[in-house]
Amino acid sequence: MRIDWQGLSVRTRVFTPRLAELDALMPVKLPPDTSKMLLCPMPGLVVSIAVSEGQEVKAGETLAVVEAMKMENVLRAERDLTVGSIKAKPGESLAVDAVIMEFA
Repeated sequence: MRIDWQGLSVRTRVFTPRLAELDALMPVKLPPDTSKMLLCPMPGLVVSIAVSEGQEVKAGETLAVVEAMKMENVLRAERDLTVGSIKAKPGESLAVDAVIMEFA
């Protein structure tokens, strides 16, 4: 339920007492830490891998190129990092969120 009042908007959930008890018992599932991985942003074909394992990369440098819908998408480093392992090979077809490489 969303409550809007005098320019303030609040999202809330309304439960019966029994559902509130059960909701309190539900574990919170945290999203996985993907900060040390390069994931494929869309289904596509790996055209090239521009780095090698153990290589130090500066922010903005090209890591890989993925072709999707007849367009080449250049994947660049968001920050300075070291390449740990490369999981994908050129010519390989990847799904969304497939791991291309991991960082050290």
